[in-house]
Amino acid sequence: MAGPVFAHNIYLVDLPLLIVLVSLVYSATRYDHWQPIFTEAFRWGFRLLTFLVAIGGLLFLVNRF
Repeated sequence: MAGPVFAHNIYLVDLPLLIVLVSLVYSATRYDHWQPIFTEAFRWGFRLLTFLVAIGGLLFLVNRF
Protein backbone atom coordinates (compact mmCIF):
# COMPACT_ATOMS: atom_id res chain seq x y z
CA MET A 1 0.00 0.00 0.00
CA ALA A 2 2.95 2.37 0.52
CA GLY A 3 4.01 2.00 -3.12
CA PRO A 4 1.39 4.20 -4.82
CA VAL A 5 1.64 6.98 -2.22
CA PHE A 6 5.43 7.01 -2.47
CA ALA A 7 5.31 6.87 -6.25
CA HIS A 8 2.94 9.83 -6.36
CA ASN A 9 5.19 12.02 -4.19
CA ILE A 10 8.57 10.94 -5.57
CA TYR A 11 9.46 14.53 -6.45
CA LEU A 12 9.45 15.36 -2.74
CA VAL A 13 12.31 12.92 -2.28
CA ASP A 14 14.29 13.76 -5.41
CA LEU A 15 13.91 17.56 -5.44
CA PRO A 16 16.02 18.36 -2.33
CA LEU A 17 18.79 16.05 -3.53
CA LEU A 18 18.67 17.61 -6.98
CA ILE A 19 18.89 21.15 -5.54
CA VAL A 20 21.93 20.21 -3.41
CA LEU A 21 23.74 18.47 -6.24
CA VAL A 22 23.09 21.18 -8.83
CA SER A 23 24.21 23.87 -6.37
CA LEU A 24 27.43 22.02 -5.55
CA VAL A 25 28.31 21.32 -9.18
CA TYR A 26 27.56 24.89 -10.24
CA SER A 27 29.69 26.28 -7.41
CA ALA A 28 32.53 23.85 -8.06
CA THR A 29 32.81 25.12 -11.64
CA ARG A 30 33.50 28.62 -10.33
CA TYR A 31 35.85 28.01 -7.36
CA ASP A 32 38.80 25.78 -6.53
CA HIS A 33 38.68 25.63 -2.73
CA TRP A 34 36.06 23.96 -0.54
CA GLN A 35 35.05 26.94 1.59
CA PRO A 36 33.99 29.18 -1.34
CA ILE A 37 32.34 26.19 -3.03
CA PHE A 38 30.14 25.48 0.00
CA THR A 39 29.39 29.16 0.59
CA GLU A 40 28.32 29.75 -3.01
CA ALA A 41 26.43 26.42 -3.11
CA PHE A 42 24.42 27.48 -0.06
CA ARG A 43 23.63 30.88 -1.60
CA TRP A 44 22.75 29.44 -4.99
CA GLY A 45 20.69 26.62 -3.46
CA PHE A 46 18.76 29.13 -1.34
CA ARG A 47 18.00 31.28 -4.40
CA LEU A 48 16.91 28.21 -6.37
CA LEU A 49 14.69 27.00 -3.54
CA THR A 50 13.16 30.48 -3.15
CA PHE A 51 12.43 30.61 -6.88
CA LEU A 52 10.81 27.16 -6.88
CA VAL A 53 8.66 28.01 -3.84
CA ALA A 54 7.56 31.28 -5.50
CA ILE A 55 6.60 29.46 -8.71
CA GLY A 56 4.78 26.77 -6.71
CA GLY A 57 2.91 29.44 -4.72
CA LEU A 58 1.96 31.27 -7.90
CA LEU A 59 0.67 28.08 -9.48
CA PHE A 60 -1.26 27.29 -6.31
CA LEU A 61 -2.90 30.72 -6.35
CA VAL A 62 -3.77 30.45 -10.03
CA ASN A 63 -5.32 27.04 -9.39
CA ARG A 64 -7.35 28.30 -6.40
CA PHE A 65 -8.90 31.30 -8.16
